[in-house]
Amino acid sequence: MRKFLACLFLLCCALPAAALQVTDDRGVTLTLPRPPQRIVSLLPSLTETVCELGECGRLVGVDRYSNFPAAVRALPRVGGGIDPSIEAIVALKPDVVLIARSARGAERLESLGLKVLALEPQTSADARRVFGVIGQLLEVPDPLRIWRAIDAGVAAAAQSLPPAVRRTRVYFEVGHGPYAAGPTSFIGELLQRLGARNVVPRELGPFPLLNPEFVVRADPDLIMIGERDALDLRQRPGWAGLRALREDRVCLFTPDEADVLVRPGPRMAEAARLLARCIAAKGRR
Repeated sequence: MRKFLACLFLLCCALPAAALQVTDDRGVTLTLPRPPQRIVSLLPSLTETVCELGECGRLVGVDRYSNFPAAVRALPRVGGGIDPSIEAIVALKPDVVLIARSARGAERLESLGLKVLALEPQTSADARRVFGVIGQLLEVPDPLRIWRAIDAGVAAAAQSLPPAVRRTRVYFEVGHGPYAAGPTSFIGELLQRLGARNVVPRELGPFPLLNPEFVVRADPDLIMIGERDALDLRQRPGWAGLRALREDRVCLFTPDEADVLVRPGPRMAEAARLLARCIAAKGRR
């Protein structure tokens, strides 16, 4: 009997480990023989998620915008989502490349034999799902524990706001164009949880490109915008007469704060606190 059990043990040890399979936002199932040890990330929120899951050491390259946590700033830069350096990525010999679904280069990388996982969170539910997918990829136990902590942080930020500023009508600009954060985006969802009302209608989608005249007609109580995009606010047609500008109800976010706000990842509770601070200080009473 002992010999039988010993042979069975040796046989089990000799069997190959089950392949790791994860499915990305394209519906493509990625099969890996083992969890990846060399990862290139081409989206800052994915970079931050890998690190928050305790696996920053597996990153061997990142896009030019990944700057948090500080450890990733020393990694090789391989371009961005719209202009990835295929040659630089291949040279890093990654086991997997994390990339936004809308980014360029996925097919080219795959044609060169690299594994590509395309993920692009735009809503809070997307961000939660991405934690699960990357946790599965890295074989991190209970990756959603981090999401539960994020969700609790958002709830605490909402509870910190006085009732008087709730229902403030907000315009949040995510980039020059202007591109706005709609109600169905993760930013819009955070604003809703804080009790604010978004002046952008749901039917325009998560991050619509707006006609500047739309904002004039909407006349929001409060404008939220990054410092880099706010230099020409009063020069935009009709904007000088906006109530929010006349009454100094504008929150300008530093570049570091803007990074926190526009990345659907581990720092979403911090983003909620930034939004809550803005609404508390300059919301409509």
